[in-house]
Amino acid sequence: MRRCGADDIIDLAMDIDLIFKIAAIGIIVSILNQVLSRSGREEQATMTTIAGLVVVLMMIAHKISELFDLVKTLFQF
Repeated sequence: MRRCGADDIIDLAMDIDLIFKIAAIGIIVSILNQVLSRSGREEQATMTTIAGLVVVLMMIAHKISELFDLVKTLFQF
């Protein structure tokens, strides 16, 4: 049986923090998209959505990179 340590709690908090960051970016982009669309600036609304998507993808790419490093270390590649 494995006990839960302080490192596990910190890792869980970091994962939840990432989810909250992605959700906050989604909410902000959604609000900006609605405001820009209603004011007749559909092009800027689209660019805002694409910029938000790129930011989230970069955050996720960093975490995936960390996952690959962990797997590489785990299997000693």
